[in-house]
Amino acid sequence: MFGYPGFWQILIVLLLVVLLFGRGKISDLMGDVAKGITSFKKGLKDDEDGQTSQASNRSIENEADPEEAVNIQKEKADLS
Repeated sequence: MFGYPGFWQILIVLLLVVLLFGRGKISDLMGDVAKGITSFKKGLKDDEDGQTSQASNRSIENEADPEEAVNIQKEKADLS
């Protein structure tokens, strides 16, 4: 009795949504969703790049002699 919606039921619901909101609002909404997804992916990529550069900075500091590592840390503290 209460199974999955059929093809015609889905089609009627989609038709009602288009009639109520109009094509313009739906396309604007989809555009906003796409911009949000793009922004989210860009944020993830920037975060990964930031973690990679921090890891490389740590490895450079570990390879340098202790005196140079202290100088690098002081320079970073001065910039902050």
